[in-house]
Amino acid sequence: MIKAGLLWLHKWLGLFTGLVVFIVSLSGCFYVFYDELKLIVYPQKYYNQDSVGENSKLLPLTQLIDIAQNALPKGEKISRTDLYLSPDRTWIFRALKTDEHAFGNNQYYIYHKRVFINPYSGKVQAVENSKTEFFQIVLQLHMNLLLGAMVGHWVVGISVIIFIIILITGVVLWWPKKWTTKKLKRQLWFDFKVKWKRLNYDLHQILGLYSVIFALLIACTGIAFTFPAFKTFYVKSLNGFDSTKEIEQQEKFEYVPQNQSKILDNALNFTISKHPNADMISIRLRKSPTDPQDIQVRFIKDRTGEFIWYYFNRGNGQIEKIKQSENAPIGDKIGAMNYDLHVGNYGGIATKVLHFFIALICASLPITGTIIWLNKKKKKTKKRIK
Repeated sequence: MIKAGLLWLHKWLGLFTGLVVFIVSLSGCFYVFYDELKLIVYPQKYYNQDSVGENSKLLPLTQLIDIAQNALPKGEKISRTDLYLSPDRTWIFRALKTDEHAFGNNQYYIYHKRVFINPYSGKVQAVENSKTEFFQIVLQLHMNLLLGAMVGHWVVGISVIIFIIILITGVVLWWPKKWTTKKLKRQLWFDFKVKWKRLNYDLHQILGLYSVIFALLIACTGIAFTFPAFKTFYVKSLNGFDSTKEIEQQEKFEYVPQNQSKILDNALNFTISKHPNADMISIRLRKSPTDPQDIQVRFIKDRTGEFIWYYFNRGNGQIEKIKQSENAPIGDKIGAMNYDLHVGNYGGIATKVLHFFIALICASLPITGTIIWLNKKKKKTKKRIK
């Protein structure tokens, strides 16, 4: 009786959210390898076209920001920079403004640009309209079905929550009444000699079972992007289990030399000198002059979980606070890894390949599930006719 109710719930929830789950999962497959593909597809953007000599020096960041700003139409303002310390990489200057209440992708982005600059020569190598760039469209399709944040995030978020329920009910429905070797073999291994209807059923049941743990991981970390309150909840909850006390704030930090006229340039020079082997440095240009200027350092390529944040006083250029993953409580550490856990970055190329196939399986489940429903519906119709 309970399984009959769960089967009904599993079936109709799957039919209700199937199209959304298919689109979100398939677009997720494409985006798993975004970090690798962008370098292959757009080498003219991400790599310096002109050779960089050993004695070449980086131009001041504020000068590069001005160059990037001048490459954009009036009214579009640079808000973030992503800096790569490898001498062959360009620096990326982002300009982004959105309308959170707009419907549709074109209306959601008022503007979304990236300016790629050689940081040694100041040459603008490309200005990208990210609003229409392929990978960014795939990302927005994945996040909000190109409907905009106000509507799309809710549609995707609720569908993913329902998908989690579908996964859990699927495991319960799979669970054998009797644990016999023959029964387990039938439910854990494919028999390609059976008819296509039975093979489709096995593809749905067995692939769903094998992928359930990682599918739940991907789904839960995805919800954290759609509903930030969920991320805050699990971070605080996990921190509650961590017996490690928060490290007390230092009263005095290392002195930041003020050799240049701009505080931002001095802050970046200090950060680079402390972490010359870092993969990427990210800077968000804060609007309020009273807010500290934060600079994030990421140590490992394409990973968000290992970092250090510096917060510089905008008045004197000195460090006010330092936040790093090494000393963070467990909840904060996992929260910082949310992106890595979602796309599979946490274990290198092996886990990215794994997440690719898990997303592919998730995309297949609504298809095989719908075929099962249609076959049963067709069978019932034939019985009624007889």
